[in-house]
This record gives sequence, C-alpha cells and structure tokens, in this order.
Amino acid sequence: MLRWLGAGLVWILAGLVGLVGALLCVTIILLPLGIPALMLAKRLFSLAARLVLPRVVTKPTSVVKDPAGKLGRRARKAGERASSGGGSALDIGKGAVKKGRKQSRKARKALAKKTGRRKRLGFI
Repeated sequence: MLRWLGAGLVWILAGLVGLVGALLCVTIILLPLGIPALMLAKRLFSLAARLVLPRVVTKPTSVVKDPAGKLGRRARKAGERASSGGGSALDIGKGAVKKGRKQSRKARKALAKKTGRRKRLGFI
C-alpha cells in the first residue's frame, strides 16, 4: 500500500515536471531547460512504474539464476573429471546436461509461481 502511495506521488510529480518541461520547450530561448526537464519526467514516470510492479517483473535476474552459465561450468568440470580418469567424457557430459535441464525446469516453475503465470493451452 505504501509503495502504491509513493508511486502515485512520484507519478503526479512526473506529470508536473513534464508539463513545465513542455511549456519551457515552447519558447526557443528556454529550450535548453525544457529538454532536461522532459527527460527527468520520463525517468520519474519509469520510477513510478517500477514502484507499482513486483520485483519479479522489474528484476527477473534476481529471481532466476542463469542456467546456461551453470550448464557450461558443469560441462567444463565433467571434461576435467573425464580427463583425470573418472570415466567417459560423453557419459559425464550427458549427466551434466540432464542435471542442467532439471534445474532449468525448476527455475521456470519457480518463476511461474512467483509471477502467477501459467502455461497457456494451445486452443485458448
């Protein structure tokens, strides 16, 4: 509730700054003051939007880790283990890929749960 109130106040402030910026841009002499005022209004509008939206939407990387990066690290480690005599590199690599797919499925489910999105059916 407090975030919505803050977002509303920031939105009103952005509207006022945008209006002043637009009025300043009308006169050619004050144009150098009007353009930065309009850019500030744009930033304030985006800040208000970020205050309203949940963190999952504004910063999705903080919720879901990078599965591709983990998969690459696992593949490098698998190659190192295979070269040290721990078995076939192909078998170890396949295990790492399976593990990475499983973790990416978990991450997708967690993201869907946090955002409230579900997979759509093809006919809807």
